[in-house]
Amino acid sequence: MSVVVVETDTTNPRAGLREGAFGNATALACRECGQQVALGPFYACPECFGPLEIAYDFPRITREEIEAGPRNIWRYKALLPVPTDIEQSPNMEPGFTRLLRADNLGRELGIATLWVKDDSTNPTNSFKDRVVACALSAARELGAKVFACPSTGNLANAVAAAGARAGIRTVVFIPSNLEQPKQVNSAVYTDSLVAVDGNYDDVNKLASEIAGEEDGWAFVNVNVRPYYAEGSKTLGYEIAEQLGWRLPDQIVIPVASGSQLTKVHKAFQELVRLGLVEDKPYKVFGAQAEGCSPVSVAYKAGVDAIRPVKPDTIAKSLAIGNPADGIYVLDICRQTGGAVEDVTDDQVRDAIVLLARTEGVFTETAGGTTVAVLRKLVETGQLDPELETVVINTGHGLKTLDAISDRVGPVATIAPSYAAFTDAGIV
Repeated sequence: MSVVVVETDTTNPRAGLREGAFGNATALACRECGQQVALGPFYACPECFGPLEIAYDFPRITREEIEAGPRNIWRYKALLPVPTDIEQSPNMEPGFTRLLRADNLGRELGIATLWVKDDSTNPTNSFKDRVVACALSAARELGAKVFACPSTGNLANAVAAAGARAGIRTVVFIPSNLEQPKQVNSAVYTDSLVAVDGNYDDVNKLASEIAGEEDGWAFVNVNVRPYYAEGSKTLGYEIAEQLGWRLPDQIVIPVASGSQLTKVHKAFQELVRLGLVEDKPYKVFGAQAEGCSPVSVAYKAGVDAIRPVKPDTIAKSLAIGNPADGIYVLDICRQTGGAVEDVTDDQVRDAIVLLARTEGVFTETAGGTTVAVLRKLVETGQLDPELETVVINTGHGLKTLDAISDRVGPVATIAPSYAAFTDAGIV
């Protein structure tokens, strides 16, 4: 695969790389057959074509060592495929976002203890800054000249901004019908925003073709995907640390490709193995919009195969009709006693307003999907309202204003007088 300029030897995980280029990562391991290959621009197993992920030799690390680190994802650098001097490279320094105790929303939904992990406060206002930071580090170490991605919006924003900060050329590909605010939020950082006629799966297919033909291009969610995906683990690390180094009883996570859910679960398991948190049962729930819910459909049908669908939902950041990690989402949700559920676009809109008016958090449609699914899980008895629950908000509502623009606005238009105010009956 000629996708970057550094030559790597598939028989030697460290060949062609500077010492410590990927920290404590040792190889790429197939999630299906376990085959290991060299650290490099590879994402598919040469034996069975299964997906590759990072394998590590973790050092002993203490809570105190982590807590002494920077207030961003690099406090967990020993657990990520990044160099030990990662802080010295210009980056967006994402992470360590707030974990909000959501008592008002909890009362509304009948949940005793509820937290919102609010990733809308990241540099480009979504969790994608986390994964992009890890992907950018890999792209640098592998000698990439172009930093690129196919995206449903948030990833394009994050890649364009991170590339600008790092001084590397960026090219981002989006569906042509993407929400206008997300297009602007990308185009402001790069002059190479490319709109493609088609849905995300069409855009992703094009990106894969380019990655296979062009030298020096690092596509964050294609040829450096194993490194990129590890950034989502930091959500799990932070939640556990912010809860006082313990795991929640239940967590609800939006599902697009499914990678975020699988990596949060991976993070929890790593913390247990490292002795940083006490092992305990927890349930993982996946959230999808009804107009693009192939994983939810498979879960409810009790099958393992994910049947691709053509997306038709306002939750465009979740509109991946053929989710790469869908089968792994099914495994995790079933094994932990969780579930995968879906909601309508109207329920998504209602949930956006509900979260804003109970907790002062303005979420985009992905977060609206997750909160709406949380509500549905309680109503259907799939989620125990007496157990401590975390719900993830992945992005800011300013990116998807059109979704609720016809639902909110002035309660009245009045003349600038006290009489007009009293006549309007506002109080």
